[in-house]
Amino acid sequence: MSAICQVTGRKPEFGKTVSHSHRRHSRRWNPNIQRKRYYLPSEGRTITLNVSVKGMKVIDRDGIESVVAKIRARGEKI
Repeated sequence: MSAICQVTGRKPEFGKTVSHSHRRHSRRWNPNIQRKRYYLPSEGRTITLNVSVKGMKVIDRDGIESVVAKIRARGEKI
């Protein structure tokens, strides 16, 4: 499963971790991606989305129908 949110587009970010002695090592911050099923009443079926927790809040706020319409307008297949 890729670490990209289908709703918000959040991806891993990269940077450095700095120790007490100021040595630097590369590290990666992963978004909190969850695999979640949603019911689409207009189509009478469930869909599975890879969404971040922020994406879940967007779905709660805007509704699953409008979010799916935006995803399809970008050209993603659901």
